[in-house]
This record gives sequence, C-alpha cells and structure tokens, in this order.
Amino acid sequence: QVQLVESGGGLVQAGGSLRLSCAASGRTFSNYHMGWFRQAPGKEREFVAAITWSGSSTYYADSVKGRFTISRDNAKNTVYLQMNSLKPEDTAVYYCAASPFYTTSRADYNYWGQGTQVTVSS
Repeated sequence: QVQLVESGGGLVQAGGSLRLSCAASGRTFSNYHMGWFRQAPGKEREFVAAITWSGSSTYYADSVKGRFTISRDNAKNTVYLQMNSLKPEDTAVYYCAASPFYTTSRADYNYWGQGTQVTVSS
C-alpha cells in the first residue's frame, strides 16, 4: 500500500501561482511513477502531468504545458506540482496518484490521495 496526502491548494487570482505537494508513505515511493490529475465540478477526472520514478522524464496535458511543472524528491517521498499563470479553468480538485507504469491513463494508477481544492478567481 502507498498512502498519499496532498496539500497546498487554495484560492488564487488569475495569473497567480500555487505549489501543490503530495507526501507518500508506505511502500517504497521511488518504485512508483507519479501523476497529477484534476476534477472540476460536473466533469470527469483528467490527466494533468506525470513523472517517472527517477524524475528523468515528465509529460503534460496540452492544457497545462508551459505553465505547470511536476517534480519529485525521492529523499522526501514527495511529488510536487508547480502551477504558474493560473486560469479560472484550472479550478478543480487536484489529486496525486502512483502507478507502476509511466502513463496518462487514470485506470493504471493504483493509489490515490484525497485531493486538494484549487480555486482560481477571475
């Protein structure tokens, strides 16, 4: 089992920045590739970003490319999502997740956090 706890969400004005953190415990964090997903009200949960176990490769949804950065610190068992130039359409609950695969597919992620709310005002 891997337990994941997100933090860092909040209310920010459009154009602002937030940094989300996801702390992992349980099985060896560095064995897993990590992803961030988000879910807006009335919409399906969608992929945001992924990072390999080593941090050597990252992948982003087109909607966040150039604005968001995913990173990880295996010594701290933590993955981050730096979000810059935020837009109202980024408003959602953000979830981190762990997978044995480097993938954008929600179905391939075995472990999920409880989510953290990000609200961007216009």
